[in-house]
Amino acid sequence: MPHERQIYLLDPQSIDPETIAVAFAKTSRSPQSFRKIAAELTAERSAEFHDKWVVGYGHASVAEHAVLHVAMENVSRLAVETIESSRLASYTEKSTRYQKWAPDEFTTPPEIERDAPPALKELYQTTCRELFEAYLETLPAVRNDIEREHPREADESDGAWERRIRSEYVDVCRFLLPAAALANLGMTINARALEHSLRKMLSHPLEEVRQVGAEIKAVAMESVPTLLKYVDRVAYLEETSAELEQIAAQVQAEREPEDWCNLVCCSNEGENSVLAAALYRFGEFSYAQALGRVTTLPAQERAGLARALLGRLGKHDIPLRETEHAAYTFDVLVDQGGYFELKRHRMMTQTPQALTARLGYAIPALLDEAGVLPLFNADMADVIEFYEKLNDLNPHIASYIVPNAFNRRVLIQMNLRSALHFINLRSASNAHFAIRRVAMRMAEEISQRYPVFANYFTPAYNETWQSLSSQSFYSLS
Repeated sequence: MPHERQIYLLDPQSIDPETIAVAFAKTSRSPQSFRKIAAELTAERSAEFHDKWVVGYGHASVAEHAVLHVAMENVSRLAVETIESSRLASYTEKSTRYQKWAPDEFTTPPEIERDAPPALKELYQTTCRELFEAYLETLPAVRNDIEREHPREADESDGAWERRIRSEYVDVCRFLLPAAALANLGMTINARALEHSLRKMLSHPLEEVRQVGAEIKAVAMESVPTLLKYVDRVAYLEETSAELEQIAAQVQAEREPEDWCNLVCCSNEGENSVLAAALYRFGEFSYAQALGRVTTLPAQERAGLARALLGRLGKHDIPLRETEHAAYTFDVLVDQGGYFELKRHRMMTQTPQALTARLGYAIPALLDEAGVLPLFNADMADVIEFYEKLNDLNPHIASYIVPNAFNRRVLIQMNLRSALHFINLRSASNAHFAIRRVAMRMAEEISQRYPVFANYFTPAYNETWQSLSSQSFYSLS
């Protein structure tokens, strides 16, 4: 009797996440259908299974089948960085491009509420209010400039016009928002990844992040009580971070002229490795033979091989995995607003330094054109002065007061596959000008070292990172 193919969903509305995970796990040893396995399970039996196999024997992959959707409201954008650091999760957050912040939408961290002298607490809140007041004052001034550049069309309603130009002026004003600004965040994550993420949060130096971790654990335990019950702080994370901070503090850092984007490391055989891997996948020979063949090809045939690999890519296509065999490491100085977009590309390996007020700040050109540059610079000067006072109290909480305008260092390692995705997405004309500049510079650096792939980065034809630097920014440091 033929076996009929069946494909269906196990409904999370009627089956809890731990039971779904057990139903999938049992198929490795049970010939029954998923529906029948699930029907025979109870919450108690599922908990017993997880206690024995996931917790007891360490079969942690089973927990990947239990998926949660966690809604978070009014967490600081500084805390969001840690929450969103898990690779194997999906996030959507309140956008600084399409939403506006109210004047009181910032947090006062618990360390300041509890430990700071009253005068310092008052100065912190005053500085935040001044930044938000400047933000709200700047919005209409910059909007007036944008309106002149993008006038309302004859049949366009006020609402439609506002939606069309909103990102244009909000993009500029967001440079004033500090890391203390509150945001809402949605996270979809499986229980195994959530366990790892919670351990990081519960071990974090910021109390807000630890509190958020504890609150996420509490609400998640309602759905996956067995899989998360042993999640706790990790001494390794706390102690290792603390010791490395002490060692790093002994290194004398001198401010010197620097290039804001450096390709500090790339595989010498990156082109050959990718092309050889592509041949290897579809051939019947060793990798050494594939590499030998590729290295002897004349330039025209190498270009043809690259074209066979990448030339048919459509806008929404993902390159073959063989493009992961070339790697690049960039040391980048980018404004905090740009970094917040960069960090979404979690398949990269990113090592950000702490957010400080010591690396200068970027000034969008439109702030000067709108006549609000003196206000902006005055607020940035206040931040620089107050940052040092907060840093003396606690270096970690000092980051809360730093606006999106300030520059931040981040070390980025990516493969060609990630680079193609990042550069082609973030250099598009609708991307924020800060991240477009980064993407275009990376495309230039990679193309110089791997010319056979240069044609497959597609930044806007009428822009360069140099033109963006001069036209979109009044100053970058």
